[in-house]
Amino acid sequence: MRTSGAVVKKGFLSLTSAALLVAGVALAPFASAWAADKTTVKVGIMSGEDEDVWREVVKQAAAKGLTVKTVVFNDYNQPNEALQNGEVDANAFQHQPFLNNQIKVNHYDIVRVGDTAVWPIGLYSKKVKAAADLKAGAVIGVPNDPSNEARGLVLLEQQGVIKLRPGAGIAATTANITDNPRHVQIKELDSGIIGRSVPDLDAAVVNTDWALKSGLTKTDRIAQEPVKDNPYNNFIAVKKESVDAPWVKTLVASYQNDAVKKVFDQVYKGTGLTAW
Repeated sequence: MRTSGAVVKKGFLSLTSAALLVAGVALAPFASAWAADKTTVKVGIMSGEDEDVWREVVKQAAAKGLTVKTVVFNDYNQPNEALQNGEVDANAFQHQPFLNNQIKVNHYDIVRVGDTAVWPIGLYSKKVKAAADLKAGAVIGVPNDPSNEARGLVLLEQQGVIKLRPGAGIAATTANITDNPRHVQIKELDSGIIGRSVPDLDAAVVNTDWALKSGLTKTDRIAQEPVKDNPYNNFIAVKKESVDAPWVKTLVASYQNDAVKKVFDQVYKGTGLTAW
């Protein structure tokens, strides 16, 4: 998904904002100018495989009369900041629990306008073929960041490995485990290394992007969270003031089509699934 956008770092965004202010041009007019442009929009995305997907989105949008310029980020905290400040018109990289937290912390005026894809978090193992085969005392790795640890624990509950306090849901931690009949050991590991640690564990919950980078395949995945009604569906987001703009519908339609799905499936090899 290497489109025409360049990698943007936080410092660059700050310098850009400062330069505009020095020139006597506030960010609000800058944002308004972009909002008024119905034929060209900037979309913030994350670097990596998604760049290949958005190359096709750009083509689909062009055929509909909309020019899409992607702006590529390396830090998950940057795309919403850029959207709020008017440096991009939309972004596509996050799920609702992430956005909800960002809104709570930063008071962003950002809303969801169209689903893109979901990367169901999976339970991987080189030693057993199903969660039911995990033996007493099995060591199971889970990501140590709050969002993905909760996803992992809920998945283990769905597979009958543990039970969590009712209502723990997307905020679950190991402290919420109320029943552990097989006395499995939960080992919290950094998301970036947990995939490579699967051979040394009885099983591990691994984010799909890290599973792909770690060389894990669908045959190593012994369980995954449901796709239907998944709260972690990713989506295109815009500022609330732009929701009814015609270009928003065009942008969403430029993603939600068979041509993009074909590229998406080729890029993610089944680790991610389109979700519209």
